[in-house]
Amino acid sequence: MRARIAASVVLAAGILLGTSACGFFAPQATSIQYNASDGVSGDVGEIHVRNALLVSADGELANLIVSVVNPTDTLQQVLVQYKSSTGTVSQDIPVEANTTVTFGTDGAPSVVLENMGSQPGSLFPVFFQYGEETGIELLLPVLSGTQGEYSTLMPTLAPTETPTETPTPTATPAA
Repeated sequence: MRARIAASVVLAAGILLGTSACGFFAPQATSIQYNASDGVSGDVGEIHVRNALLVSADGELANLIVSVVNPTDTLQQVLVQYKSSTGTVSQDIPVEANTTVTFGTDGAPSVVLENMGSQPGSLFPVFFQYGEETGIELLLPVLSGTQGEYSTLMPTLAPTETPTETPTPTATPAA
């Protein structure tokens, strides 16, 4: 009789541990980091590049949409570099200390990539780096802007001033 009780207790304990111990061995889903949107992410030293993607209608001109997190106590100049059909293009973007700066969205500063030669639906390599840190190249998805959430984020070039000719003054005949 005691053997049956002991066997029942051991069996119950085994079932209890076997069904509840999964949490000890399986990773928690909330602790797994992933890209929650269409963009990709990466880290350069202490700077974090989050949800980076490109929006382009023709594959030649694109708007870089990205959030850059600077948890340091100093302003950082983040280098954004890519290869265009005319050569390597570099642009520094300032990121204030202890802030997250978003580029390319409504009301935010923009970084426009020109002469890309990469059609929507493809991946385009963009290099991020700052200071003396080793940079990272991310393959950014090129989206067409046909999705509703990206339709207002199409790239636009800053207007260039066209010089206007000033007419040459002519002498007015005296009366």
